[in-house]
Amino acid sequence: MSRIKDYFSLVKIHHTIFSLPFAMIGFFMGFRAMDETISWRILVLVILCVFFARNSAMGFNRYVDRKIDKANPRTSRREIPSRIISPGSALAFVFVNAALFIITTAFLNNLCLILSPVALLVVIGYSFTKRFTALSHFFLGAGLALAPIGAYLAVTGHFSVLPLLYSFAVLFWTAGFDIIYALQDFEFDTEHHLRSVPVMAGKRNALILSALIHVVALGLIYAAAIIGGFGWLHWTGAAIFTGLIIYQHLLVKPNDLSKLNLAFFTMNGIASVIFACFVIADLYLVV
Repeated sequence: MSRIKDYFSLVKIHHTIFSLPFAMIGFFMGFRAMDETISWRILVLVILCVFFARNSAMGFNRYVDRKIDKANPRTSRREIPSRIISPGSALAFVFVNAALFIITTAFLNNLCLILSPVALLVVIGYSFTKRFTALSHFFLGAGLALAPIGAYLAVTGHFSVLPLLYSFAVLFWTAGFDIIYALQDFEFDTEHHLRSVPVMAGKRNALILSALIHVVALGLIYAAAIIGGFGWLHWTGAAIFTGLIIYQHLLVKPNDLSKLNLAFFTMNGIASVIFACFVIADLYLVV
């Protein structure tokens, strides 16, 4: 059990709270669109896909960044730099989870199976991006954005505009809060020539850009509410989500990052769970 906890700590399993609620939106939206009874078998498979894909992505990120993490005082105590988990074991963990992800998609439908290597390429490829582009935050967002459309595809086997809107909302929402998170490594990233929006634009401008990116994310959520013909529950959830995003930006200042973890994890985790609950409730309770 201690070894399992080490691997869960390696991939920060609790951060699944960012993507899983939006995967649930895609899942329930798919069954609502098909007007069919919910399949708990597919629900379990979707959750496993999120779990395995995220383990692959985060495990690979920790493997690729192991030398950077060792040099950074903030991350030097992570599992690989501190030798709790060896680089080889971490890479094996990545391959096992990637294989399990592909196998799990095979139990969903052919489209999910065909697209599974593409999904892995997106979520794993993010790990290299901060070495050559300040847009790395958007690549991370693209990985999480697969959750709602992926879950919808798992249920229906085809694409649709509405879940894609939520996917793009997740992309911009994630990019926005990842820019805020990157503020704490501003000096280290600058010194080691790593790319990020804070390094490119400075701390104050990065916060402004993050806010503008979050405006785009919120616009996509409200557009989905209109296009999908949602009721008051969705709009209430969207309003709460908006309030929490605004509060997140009020917590962090260019010269005061003391509340950054509260803004990053707590606010975004609560926002995603609450919003998903209201959207799913709207799908089934509002006529």
